[in-house]
Amino acid sequence: MSKKVRIGAGMGFYGDSVLPALDIAKNGNVQYICFDDLAELTMAILEKDRKKDPTKGYTKDITQTMNLLLPECFPKGIKLITNAGGINPEGAVNEVKRVAKSLGFDDIKIGLVKGDNIYGGLNELSPYFLTKDGEESWEQYEDRLLFASVYLGAQPIVEALKQGADVVITGRTTDSAQFAAPLIYEYNWSYDDWDRVASAVLLGHLMECSGQVTGGNYTGAWQDIEDLDNIGYPIAEVSEDGSFILTKTEGTGGKVSVETVKEQFLYEIHDPHHYITPDVIVDFTSVIFEDIGPDQVRVSNVKGKPAPPTLKVLIGYENGWAGDGMLGYSWPNALEKAKKAEEILKKQINRLGIRTEEIHTSYIGYNSLHGPLAHEVESDSLNEIYLYFAIRTKEKSDAAKFGKLLSPLAVNGPPFGGGGLGKGGKPRQLLGIYSCLIDRNVIESEVTVEIVTVNKEAV
Repeated sequence: MSKKVRIGAGMGFYGDSVLPALDIAKNGNVQYICFDDLAELTMAILEKDRKKDPTKGYTKDITQTMNLLLPECFPKGIKLITNAGGINPEGAVNEVKRVAKSLGFDDIKIGLVKGDNIYGGLNELSPYFLTKDGEESWEQYEDRLLFASVYLGAQPIVEALKQGADVVITGRTTDSAQFAAPLIYEYNWSYDDWDRVASAVLLGHLMECSGQVTGGNYTGAWQDIEDLDNIGYPIAEVSEDGSFILTKTEGTGGKVSVETVKEQFLYEIHDPHHYITPDVIVDFTSVIFEDIGPDQVRVSNVKGKPAPPTLKVLIGYENGWAGDGMLGYSWPNALEKAKKAEEILKKQINRLGIRTEEIHTSYIGYNSLHGPLAHEVESDSLNEIYLYFAIRTKEKSDAAKFGKLLSPLAVNGPPFGGGGLGKGGKPRQLLGIYSCLIDRNVIESEVTVEIVTVNKEAV
C-alpha cells in the first residue's frame, strides 16, 4: 500500500476555536496538525502587545492550544506546526516550553524558525528592496516604524522537521507554508518539483481558514449545512503524486463538497494563473475537483511554475489615533435620527477645532456592510439603527476630545434609543501597513532553524 500523509487543520486565525483541532487529534488519525494564526491585522495587534511587554508579541492563545493538544499529540507523535510566534517567536517557544514542562514532557523538541524579522536591519537591506518607479518607499515612515517582517515559505519548516522537531514555531510565513512543509518533508520532494509543491501550497490555501472549507462562511445553500455548532475542521489525505482527498473527522458537523471547497479555493485570489508564494507560483486554472463520497473531495492536476526571486515585506508604522463610538436609535424615523446625530457631531468637531485626517460614518442596520451598494429603504421600515462614527487624527489629544462628544447626545440630540455610547473617550493608536518586495537571497541566507528543549533557552 502506498504511503499516505494525513494533515489536519488547526486554527485559521488568532482567536479561532481550537476544539475541532482537538477532535482531529483524538479521532482524525493524522500525523500533523497545522495552524495559520497570522494576518496583517494580527501582526499589528501583536506589536501592540510586545510594546507593552517585550516578552509578548506572540498569539496568547498558544497557551490554551498547547495545554489542550500536547497531551493528545505528543504521545501519539502528531506534530504541531504554527506561525503563532508572530513578532516574537522566541517568546512563543518559551511559552510552549513552560506548558510542556508543566505537562511532564521534558523531552519534547521545539523547532524555532527565525529570520523573518528585519526590523533592526532595514537600512542595511534598503538596497535590496524592489519598488516600481514613483512608488513610495519605507523610508518615509522611518521615524514611525514599529515592525518589519518578511513572508517566509516552507523550507525552514522542512529543515526543523528534518532535525526532529515535535512542535515548530515560526514568525511571519505565508498562510500555506505550515501545511506544505510536512508534505515536502515526508515525501522528500525536491524544492523545484513545481507541480507537487504547487499541490502542497494549494492544500495549504484550502485548509488555512479552518472551517471555511467545511461549510463555515458558506454562501451557497448555507441553510442546509448541519451541526455548525460542532463543525469539523478539514483533514487532507495526501498521495505522493501530490493529489489529495479533503474530508473531516467522522461525526462532526459541517460539509465537505466541491461547492464548499471551491468557496475557499476562490478566497483571496487575484490572478488564478499566477498565485505567487515563496515556494512556487501556482496555476489554479488546471485544478480538478471531484466529489468521491460523503464529505470527500479529491483535488488533483495542480500545476506550478518556478518560485519568484523575491519575497514580500510587511512593515508596520504608527499611523495616528482613532476616536470612535456608536449611538443607537429606534423606530420611528431611526435612520433620520442617526443622520441628525451625525450632522451634530460633525458641526461640534468643527466648532471645537478637533483636527481630523479622516471621518468615517456608517449606519449599522442599513449600510455598514454594503456601503454605497445598500438598497434604498423607507426609514419607517427600519426598527433600529446604530450610528457608527469614527475619526482619525495625528494627535492623541484630538482623538480623545471626540470621545467626550458622544454621551451628551443621549439628552442633547435626537430622541435616543439607548446603547452604544462610545468607549469613555479613550483613543486608540492606529497602525499603518506598507508592503513591497525584497531579493530573497539576502533574507534566506540569514534564516536560522534551532531545536530547543525544555531545558534549553530560546535565544
